[in-house]
Amino acid sequence: MTTTQVTLVQIDNYGPWTVTPEPRREADLQTLQSRLYADISQFVGNRGGYVFFTRFDNMIAITNGLDLEDHALLQESVGNRYPVTLSLGVSTNANPVQALADATGHVQDAGSAQDKNRRECLEGRVIDGDERREDDIQIAHFDVVNATGQYTDELNAFDTFIEIEQGYAELMRHMRYSHDSLSFFVGGDNIIVVCPDLTADDYEEAIYHVQEAVDVDLQVGVGRGTSAHDAGFAAKHALETCRADGTRVELEWE
Repeated sequence: MTTTQVTLVQIDNYGPWTVTPEPRREADLQTLQSRLYADISQFVGNRGGYVFFTRFDNMIAITNGLDLEDHALLQESVGNRYPVTLSLGVSTNANPVQALADATGHVQDAGSAQDKNRRECLEGRVIDGDERREDDIQIAHFDVVNATGQYTDELNAFDTFIEIEQGYAELMRHMRYSHDSLSFFVGGDNIIVVCPDLTADDYEEAIYHVQEAVDVDLQVGVGRGTSAHDAGFAAKHALETCRADGTRVELEWE
């Protein structure tokens, strides 16, 4: 059984800050968001975790292996270098969606995202070191079958983007509501999904659903590990097997 540790990263009072004392230049806001995401991703990644930007003012991190002291250090580092601060909610569950819901609740209980008095809250619990297992995290790495041949080399860049995003959106919804999983677009034609303990049949069903719904063909490699990095790297290797053998689903442990 999986045990996923999820951290919700929320910028404090970000909406009001973007228009105080007057609206800030969009290019400056985009630059700040991208740099902040890069720094958080590097910090968490150096400790074996993954961070996904979602809406940028809210980011979702898979933080198995990070303790509350690591989270506090992240807050301190960002607070020292940026004009904004972070609030963090942390939770663990066999179901990644429930872990995120609980982490979100911790932050919401501390105050609204636009509450000027909420600063750097850090609430929740982490997995104790002696409770960690080699199969705590299950990560699936999906990509589009022959995306270059079907889209990149045939369509203009924006139409290619539409096709890939349609596949992502349908997979994201389906994995969320049918399999309690969290899906994230990570560039190119790649989607990383943080899953509970799913089977090969579950992944076959998801691929069939997306193909029927939006006519996008997917393949997936799946890995397990004690950290997001370990599980994700195993998933990458499994996906390479799909590409080499022409299969649609590969589980690295089978």
